[in-house]
Amino acid sequence: MAATSRDTGPQQHPCDPATGRLMQIGEAAERVGLSIRTIRHYEEAGLIVPSARSEGGFRLYTEPDLGRLAVVKRMKPLGFSLDEMRELLAVLDALDTATGNDRADLLDRLGMFHTAATTRVTALRDQLTMAEGFADTLHDRLDHHGGSTS
Repeated sequence: MAATSRDTGPQQHPCDPATGRLMQIGEAAERVGLSIRTIRHYEEAGLIVPSARSEGGFRLYTEPDLGRLAVVKRMKPLGFSLDEMRELLAVLDALDTATGNDRADLLDRLGMFHTAATTRVTALRDQLTMAEGFADTLHDRLDHHGGSTS
């Protein structure tokens, strides 16, 4: 799908009503909280593909594209690889139309991702608890020796 207006800067672009308006990469980056460079990297890695390009060649994104970027952004701190991100996105895409055994298999795979995410969140909480304990120990040492705690 291509935008029909000449791209002269940030503006709303007409598009298919089912997907919403199109936005340039800068707006998409701001809305999702990622850098333009990161979004381009995710495109090169096959995680996100812009829904359209303007006549001037600018990448144009829809709300569903931003949803995909949000999934990737939330997987990153949990240490999921690009391949795992790609697989989860494929599962989520396929679930929308899957039926029968295919749907059951996809739900099983989604369940495995949920288990992995939960396990990784628990590990991060444990690390945070340990890090907070260390910071508290250092704070106590500073207090004991009359150092500044600012």
